[in-house]
Amino acid sequence: MDSEPRVQKGAANAPIGHNSENQTREEKIANLYHSKKDRVFVRSIQGAYNVKEELDRLRAVPRVRKAKEIGFIDGPQCFSRHYVEPKDGITQTFHLHLEEYAPGASSQKHGHVNEAAFYILDGTGYEIHDGVRYDWQAGDVAIVHNNCVHQHFNADPTKPARAIVIKTKPMYLFLNMLFQKTVKDRPVDVTPESEGFIAREIEEDLNHPEGGY
Repeated sequence: MDSEPRVQKGAANAPIGHNSENQTREEKIANLYHSKKDRVFVRSIQGAYNVKEELDRLRAVPRVRKAKEIGFIDGPQCFSRHYVEPKDGITQTFHLHLEEYAPGASSQKHGHVNEAAFYILDGTGYEIHDGVRYDWQAGDVAIVHNNCVHQHFNADPTKPARAIVIKTKPMYLFLNMLFQKTVKDRPVDVTPESEGFIAREIEEDLNHPEGGY
């Protein structure tokens, strides 16, 4: 399986509590999204057998999530904007979020049962999947396969990178495929490359070639 390609080639922030200089490293880690103890992985559905109330509720829910209404969290190297997850009451089987990597950033190292797809919006970087490196750039799709221990890296020391992530974690957990583990926490230390970086609130097209691929 290691021989198979994992990258498919394609033609103002919300408050981030752990950036406070008054917090210890342990307190900063405790404030990360991945450390939340009240995270909703699968939302409950209850009511009469015909679930009419739930269907009526779903039909009344707005179908467009506005980026300006959803702030970035975490940092100072990796920032996340969680567009849709089960707690929002719209979807039940998938989770979609935007990842913004500061120059030279690295993510947490972890593994989970579910698959995930990272569409690279801009930047250059690489993945380490089970010890194997896979390079990517804007326009590529990086695939995290089942039960893979992985970590993401921005290879550029001066420019950010960003990816939209789609994963079916809620469905896997609903099916009682519960194993997931953090090997290395998301970094909470500022590096020389990431110092002063603020996640971009607007979409920019920094690295796609003009005229497409």
